[in-house]
Amino acid sequence: MGEMVEEVPLHSHGVNYVPSPSPLSSLHVITIAAGGSMRETPTSTDNNHDNISHAEANPQDAWLPVTESRNGNTCTSIFHLLSSGIGFQALLLPVAFSTLGCQLKYCRSWGIICLSLAFGWQLYTIWLLLHLHEHVPGTRYSRYLQLSIVAFGPKIGKVLAIFPVMYLSGGTCVVLIITGSKIMELLFETIHNSESKSLAGTGWFFVFTCLAIILAQRPNLNSIAGISLIAAITAFGYYTLIWVSTVSKDRPTGTSHSPLQAGRFDMARLSDILIALGIIMLSFRGHNLILEIQGTLPSSSKHPSYKPMWRAVLISYILIAMCLFPLVIVGFWAYGNKLPKKIGSMSMFLQFYSQNASKSIKITLYSLVLANCLSSFQIYAVPVFDNLELRYTSIKNKRCSRRIRTALRLFFGGLAFFVAVAFPFLPSLAAIIGGMALPLTFVYPCFMWISIKKPDKDLQTEEVLEVGRLPRILYILDKFSFTPKVLKLNTLLCNLVNMSET
Repeated sequence: MGEMVEEVPLHSHGVNYVPSPSPLSSLHVITIAAGGSMRETPTSTDNNHDNISHAEANPQDAWLPVTESRNGNTCTSIFHLLSSGIGFQALLLPVAFSTLGCQLKYCRSWGIICLSLAFGWQLYTIWLLLHLHEHVPGTRYSRYLQLSIVAFGPKIGKVLAIFPVMYLSGGTCVVLIITGSKIMELLFETIHNSESKSLAGTGWFFVFTCLAIILAQRPNLNSIAGISLIAAITAFGYYTLIWVSTVSKDRPTGTSHSPLQAGRFDMARLSDILIALGIIMLSFRGHNLILEIQGTLPSSSKHPSYKPMWRAVLISYILIAMCLFPLVIVGFWAYGNKLPKKIGSMSMFLQFYSQNASKSIKITLYSLVLANCLSSFQIYAVPVFDNLELRYTSIKNKRCSRRIRTALRLFFGGLAFFVAVAFPFLPSLAAIIGGMALPLTFVYPCFMWISIKKPDKDLQTEEVLEVGRLPRILYILDKFSFTPKVLKLNTLLCNLVNMSET
C-alpha cells in the first residue's frame, strides 16, 4: 500500500508535516516494506528531478541526533573524521614496531609494511561504505546497523553489528572516562608538584563525567562540529608534541632496534607477533561513525553525498598519517627495546613519553590529551544518544523534547560512570575486547559490498576496475607485459591440481 506525498527533505520538517501546494512538485510513492524500511519511487516527470533530495530508510530520522540536521559540508566532515579517527590507542604503535621492526636496510621492515597495508585497506573499506550509503537511489542508510541489516538480513545483520557498534560507541566513552580522569589526576599532580592532596580515583571519574555530559547537550551530530574541531586540533597537537620533543632529546643509552626475540621462533615469538599485529589493527578507529558522518551531508541525485565525503576522508586521513607515521618511526628510533613490554593504560605511555620532559611540556601535553578526551567523548556518544532517542520516538511517536533529551544524556552518563568505576581496568582489556570489533573495520564492508552489489563475475575489465578487485592487478601486469608470465604460472598451477586429482 503506497501513499502519495511531496518529495521534500525530511530534515527540514518538524513533527507536523504540511506539504507544499505547489503543482510543480515531484510526487513519490513511498513503499513501507515489512522490515520497516522506506523506499521512494518517482511518479512525476518534472524536469528538476535531478535535484531531488534523498529520503531516509526510516521516517523517524528527522527527529534523531544523527540525521536531524543536513547542513554539513566537507569541512565539518573533516572535523568529525579527525575527532573519531585519531585516538590515543596509536601511542602503542612503537611497541608493535619493537616486535616487528621497521629498518628497511636490515630487511626488518615488517612493522612499516603492516602499518601501511592496514592504513590502505581501511581506506578501501571506507570507500566501500561511502558508496553503500546510497546504493538504492532515493534511500540513505545513515547508520552502520541499518546497512548491516540490509546486507545480511535482520537476524544475522543484528548479531554481527550490534555488539561491535555498541562497544565502539559506549565502550569507547567508558575508556575515555577512565583515561581522561587519570590524565586529570596527572595534570593536577604536575601543577602542584604532588604537594596538595588529590581526589580519589572515583572523584576524578565523577568530575570528568560531569564535564563530558555538560558538553553533550548539543542537539545533533552536526551541531558538535566545533567540538570535533577542538578534538582534531588537540589530537594533532599532542601527537606532534610527543614526537618533536622525542627527536629533540638524546636517545637512552643501550637502545637496540633489533626485533625482540628475532633469533628464534616459538609460541612466545608467535604470541608477540600476533599482539603487535593487533596493536596495528586497533590503531585505526571510527568506521562505526563513517555512515553517521556522511548522514550529516546534504544529498541529491545530481550531487550525491559520497563526493564531498570522499574528499573529506582523503584530507583527514592525510592528516592522520602525518600523526601516526612520524610518531611510530620516531618513537621506535628513540626508544627501541626500551619501550614498555607490558601493555597497560594509555596514561602510563604518556608518562613514559614525557618522562624527561620539562614541567611546562608535561602540563601542555596533559592539557591537550584531556581536552581531546572530553571532545572525542561527544562524537562517540552520539550513536548511543541516537539509539536511546530512537527507542523513545518509536514508543511515543513524537520528537524528544529538550527535557527528555537531557534526561537520556544524563542516564547514559550515569551508566558510563558506573561501568568506569566498576571496571577501572577496562583500558587494559581494550585490545582483547576491541579485537572482536575488528571485522567491523576490515571485513564487514567487503562482504556488505558483495551482498548488496552482487558483482558479476563476467564484468568487463573497465567495470571491474571501478569495483577495485583483483582484475586491477592483472590489468597493471598486462600494462607492464607480465601477462604471459602470469598465464604460464596459472597453467602450471592448473596442471599441478589436475595431477594431484588423478
